Amino acid sequence: MTDTASANPAILAARQHSRYLNNLFMRHPHLIDATIEALEQIFTRQAMLDQLAQEPIETEEQLSQQLRNLRQAVMARLITREISGRSDLNEVVTTTSDLAEVALSHALQFLSQATERTGLPIGEDSGTVQELIIVGMGKLGGRELNVSSDIDLIFVYPEDGETNGTKPISNHEYFAQIGKKLIRIIGDTTADGFVFRVDMRLRPFGDSGPLATSFAALENYLLTQGREWERYAWIKGRALSGDAAGLMSLVTPFIYRKYLDYGAYHSMRELHSQIRREVARKDRFENVKLGPGGIREIEFIGQVFQLIRGGRTKTLQQRPTQVILNELEQQGTLPADIVNQLQAAYVFLRNVEHRIMYLDDAQTQMLPTQSDDQARLALSMGFAQQAVGDWVQFKTTLDAHRARVTAQFEQIFALPEHSALNGSNTETHIDQYLDEDTSRLSALGFAKPLEIQRRLNALHDSSKYRQMPDRCRQRLDAILPSLITISAQVGNPDITLTRLLDLLEAIGRRESYLALLAEHPQALKRLASLYSASPWVSEYLTRHPILLDELLDSRLLHQAPDWGKLGEQLRQEISQLKDDTEAKMDCLRHFQHTQIFRLVSQDLADLLPLETLSDHLSDLADLILSVAIEEVWREMPNKHLDTPQFAIIGYGKLGGKELGYASDLDLVFLYEDEHPNAGEIYARFAKRVVNWLTSMTSAGQLYDIDLRLRPNGTSGLLVSSIDAFEQYQRNSAWVWEHQALTRARYCAGDAAIGQKFTLIRNAIICLERDIDSLKAEVQKMREKILETHPASAVDVKHLRGGIVDIEFIMQFLILAYSSTIPALTANLGNIALLDTAAQHGLISSHAAEHARIAYRALRRLQHINRLNGTPLTPDMIAPLENDLQSVQATWQNLFG
Repeated sequence: MTDTASANPAILAARQHSRYLNNLFMRHPHLIDATIEALEQIFTRQAMLDQLAQEPIETEEQLSQQLRNLRQAVMARLITREISGRSDLNEVVTTTSDLAEVALSHALQFLSQATERTGLPIGEDSGTVQELIIVGMGKLGGRELNVSSDIDLIFVYPEDGETNGTKPISNHEYFAQIGKKLIRIIGDTTADGFVFRVDMRLRPFGDSGPLATSFAALENYLLTQGREWERYAWIKGRALSGDAAGLMSLVTPFIYRKYLDYGAYHSMRELHSQIRREVARKDRFENVKLGPGGIREIEFIGQVFQLIRGGRTKTLQQRPTQVILNELEQQGTLPADIVNQLQAAYVFLRNVEHRIMYLDDAQTQMLPTQSDDQARLALSMGFAQQAVGDWVQFKTTLDAHRARVTAQFEQIFALPEHSALNGSNTETHIDQYLDEDTSRLSALGFAKPLEIQRRLNALHDSSKYRQMPDRCRQRLDAILPSLITISAQVGNPDITLTRLLDLLEAIGRRESYLALLAEHPQALKRLASLYSASPWVSEYLTRHPILLDELLDSRLLHQAPDWGKLGEQLRQEISQLKDDTEAKMDCLRHFQHTQIFRLVSQDLADLLPLETLSDHLSDLADLILSVAIEEVWREMPNKHLDTPQFAIIGYGKLGGKELGYASDLDLVFLYEDEHPNAGEIYARFAKRVVNWLTSMTSAGQLYDIDLRLRPNGTSGLLVSSIDAFEQYQRNSAWVWEHQALTRARYCAGDAAIGQKFTLIRNAIICLERDIDSLKAEVQKMREKILETHPASAVDVKHLRGGIVDIEFIMQFLILAYSSTIPALTANLGNIALLDTAAQHGLISSHAAEHARIAYRALRRLQHINRLNGTPLTPDMIAPLENDLQSVQATWQNLFG
């Protein structure tokens, strides 16, 4: 070591801050030169492996010394780089995690060498050599390891069996022996310290359990003994060696539930209360990890959403805390400003934690109480004016971060607002509505209190209720009084409560849904509002209760959809499902149901004009069709192309972008492919696409599909080449098929085929036609429809002057005059095309205006009828009488 080296500013600052590093440099002066020489370089994993390779070893004692030498070199450079401002949090946790993984892997490789006496462990089922799986838990699993933290490990091996040496032992004994040696080599404190302290208490049965566990024993333990806190712990679990995929296939179903798991709130709240009690008992308020507003609370915020949603959203199965916080922002679960606050607090607290540990290489997160150590800590965190002022300023900043974390934590984990939902006096409350006295129900405003009371008693006395798990019954009883009170506050309390009781019966055995409603009273209010407003919505939610999750954040419910961004998220989520076809189909259905529910929520809040709603529903269908094509082709065997030369054409309401909530999809499939078997290939492909769209899975159905508008109808081929489609339209199609073509558009698949279809469509529409013959054909088709759908005065679609008449008028005008007025070919919807027709003198502007008013109003009545279940009456249509008469007059003028 030279005098220049010892006077290096970075070295001096690091030694001044860290007593551990100062002692290390005094004992090993060569480390000062080595540290200065590589000070500008991160200590990478490869650099660690290179250092180990330079020191050949033959004994466990040499291995132990070699790993301690490596840790000293890493710590010397890491502390010096951080105190001198050359590193950041990401470098510290990555380097420390790399050190742990390299040390464990290097030691395991040495200890697993076969000996003639013992041999190698052989699986009794597979007959193959078994390898120890070292599972890193906690911050090691998340690659967020502290510089002086212990490492939480679990030892697992795939199969029982025995070794193949001259003196065989069981695989269990073999791996237990390796585990003990590994713990000793990594964790024992020698004259040169330790590599990492090792904690094995997270293994099955804790300290009393076996040191190493087989897959079979681990699976049995998780199924029969696994507790809620272990689910939380295993979120970070990561295999550092061996069969990682096999391990996670066992553990993932234990951690992440298939459905949304709102019971996690209760479990995490209890676990946090235990930690808080421990902190208070041991006077750890100034602990930056476990104290209020500390690191653990930030981790809990991320992990509770992982437990709740991770089974459905695979991107939440990642381990690092900061990655999860960003993911929650991306999904809209947490607002951006809250995530920014949590991220800033996390970085600040972790930096403080490391600087505390640098002082003496001690496993502590307690703020120092000695003034000189306080000054060191404040200085290292950038508060560098004067010793006392430094600490005050530092502490003020720290407390502000902790206060923001506490505020967000308490908001997320707060107990439900009203006593009926936190378990107090629940039986008394529900009994007040179940006894013979109906005065309480009458006072609340129920019109038929006796019927409501009978329904409540029927639910309480039903076999479904009696067969519920105890926790489900308790949650149901806790929810009911609030549900009754909230239902009484809407305009139709009797029917609202009846619909809500149908929902409770449907979800009664699903504790997670009951927990959601119990944990979030505000969701009950939104739920009652929706169930009051629309029978269609109430039936939809009862059929798809997974959508209850959407009630928690009104921002999402009222946010305009960004279909490009939503498509990216959907494709990313599906990509996480690998080759699980059923899971992909369910994912597509969950996505569609979620988007429809968000749109209907905005619709009921009068935030969407009907035309905008139909555009969104049509865009949603286009997206679903696009993703279905991509995923079905991906699974097609023996593909001859990476991308199918195949497109979907939408007709009818989808083609005209007038889709409703329950509309079926009129589709035509086209292809353009020179492969000799293209027709057969795309016919099989189209059948699979239809199956993806129409199959009823556990998540429900996507759409009903109607394929009768394809060339030659039900007797025609399922798919047509683009050339065959054009020839059919030119030479064989009926007039009504050309009428249908006016409301057709490319929706999904190969865009080039879509462009060719649009050219063909426009060319067919623009053909010169005999006007009188066209009139006769259109009239004939209208009369045919009237035979099956008479013009009822309250049938907004088929009444004279109604929706069908307006559509037929517009279709006639398009087919009759597009040859001279190409603007009519634009697929803009009937309202816009009526204006185009008026501008070119085909109908009067007066007639066009009346037709637009009637069309828009009748579609709105049709929509309200479906959504609200309100029967249409002559009084509801009467205000449109003049408009309907005008449409009829236009019909007479055109057709005679």
